[in-house]
This record gives sequence, C-alpha cells and structure tokens, in this order.
Amino acid sequence: MKKRVLGANGPEVSAIGFGCMGLTVGYGPATNKPDAIALIRAAYSRGITFFDSAEAYGAANEELLGEAVVPFRKNVVIATKFGFRDGNPAVGLDSSPARIRMVAEQSLMRMGTDVIDLFYQHRIDPNVPIEDVAGTVKDLISEGKVRHFGMSEASAANVRRAHAVQPVAALQSEYSMFTRELEAETIPALWDLGIGLVPFAPLGRGFLTGKIDNDTPFKDGDIRNSLPRFLGDAREANADLVKRIGDIAEARRATSAQIALAWLLAQNPAIVPIPGTTKRHRMEENAGGADVELTDADLSALRDLLASHPVRGNRYTEAMRATVDN
Repeated sequence: MKKRVLGANGPEVSAIGFGCMGLTVGYGPATNKPDAIALIRAAYSRGITFFDSAEAYGAANEELLGEAVVPFRKNVVIATKFGFRDGNPAVGLDSSPARIRMVAEQSLMRMGTDVIDLFYQHRIDPNVPIEDVAGTVKDLISEGKVRHFGMSEASAANVRRAHAVQPVAALQSEYSMFTRELEAETIPALWDLGIGLVPFAPLGRGFLTGKIDNDTPFKDGDIRNSLPRFLGDAREANADLVKRIGDIAEARRATSAQIALAWLLAQNPAIVPIPGTTKRHRMEENAGGADVELTDADLSALRDLLASHPVRGNRYTEAMRATVDN
C-alpha cells in the first residue's frame, strides 16, 4: 500500500484508510466484536495503517479498535473525535474545554493507548469559540495525550481561525464524486494552509460501488432509509450515473468502487479517503483502489460525465444538515 502525508503537519498514513463507524452504528446491526477485530487486523495485513473512530460511534467502537491494533499499535495511526453532548448526536453539541478533556481521557482508556494520534472536533459548536477548542487540543498535544488536531465538516473560515491557534493536520468531511461542495471554498483553503483532507463516505455511502439499484433494501437502523439521495426518483437518477461510472471502470478492468477511490486520490496527494465496510472482500476491493492510476483521459471522461449527470438529492436530511458548518 502506498503512503501519503496528511498535509504539511500531519502523520504519514496509508493512501486508503478504514472508517470504523459502520462496525457499530449507522448501517444496521453492529458487527460482532470478534469479526470486527478480525476485519481490522486483515486491513492492516493489506497495508492499511489509518483507522478512524469517534466517541459518537459508541464506546464499543473505540474499544474494538483499540483491541484490534494491540499487536501493531506503533505502526498505525488511530483517529477519534469529540464534539457531541454525552457522545450522542441526537442530544446536541458540546465542545467545551472540560468536555474535550473528558472525552480525551475516556477515549485513551477505551482504546487502551497512551496517545490519540489524530483528535478531531466532530462538528463545530457555535456556543464555543473555535479558538478555545483549538487551544484545548493544543494543551492536550503539549501534555502528550494527542499528536495531531483535526476538524470535521468545518467551513474554511473556521478552519483558518483554528489553524491560527493550533495547526490543523486534517479536515474530515464528506467528499466524493457524489459530494463536491468542498471544491468551492474549503479545499482551496486546505491546500493554502497545508492541511490534509480525509473524505468520509468516499463511496457515496455505498452508492458508488455500483451494487445499489432501485430495489436494493436497507436494514432497519440503516441511515440510508431516510437520506434523500436514496429515495424515489433521486435514487433512480443516481443509479443511472453510477452505471455510467461502471462502464468506465469496466474499461479499466477495475470496479466502480476502485474508480471512485482512485478519482479522489488523483485530486491531490494530501487526500486520504476512509471507506468503511463490514466485509473482508469489500475491504480488499477498497484497498485495491490505491493501485488504480487514472489517466488524463479517464479523469476527463469522469469530469464530463459528472457535469452532464448531476447528483440528485441532498446528502443529509434537514436535521442532519443543521449540524454542518457552512
């Protein structure tokens, strides 16, 4: 697996990371712990060295990640996040300095480690100045409890304010061929400041794998049951776009997922996507995306396709959009 550095001040990680959220929440029933641990260890064997968790994914998520990486802890970068009151997105936001410190201590304990490699603010808290947030993480870095500071779903303006207090290693936000709003203001700011980008949902929450059509059912507890892009006419239109991406993938002897990940990697060397899965064969497929090098002709064809077939539907429900910093 090729390696990349997250911006000017971030850690070196595998070109493709692993998002752990779906192992416990968001996409139906949780994966049982032994299987989840085996999957993370298989990912490491495949060359993946960047693993992403969060307090909001439940204590079990950080615990299984911590246990899984014990045999190779010094060789991987583990990231987690703070920012929700009681760790529950449904309850509200809380990035108060006291809360940040408490989450850090709890995460260190749950993951069984003495340092958090990358500590993200999960969402901007409008009630806490971003300078106070960055300053608190700066103190945690000085104390040796955190190595790098990250932000998630933050605007360019807030990233700049935070970066002036404590260098931001990476911004984690949704970015893919399905979600490109970052390109207007946020991404130029990241490259200007030397900050890496960690796209979550780089496969459009599974849509860009080419395995979802109008009849694909989702399990109870799967957030896609309510996301506008997966409903009605939007789902049908988006499935058509993915089919056309699949034609390009077939010509390259790659899968649609690999093309989607290769497209992200081709945008900038400081981009490291973190696809998630509960299946080993999907993890292997995703890792293979790092081996696909798109030509200028490929990128031009994809650019024309995306321009002529705009994605239909919002990426979030109205309630979810309310937590995003614009």
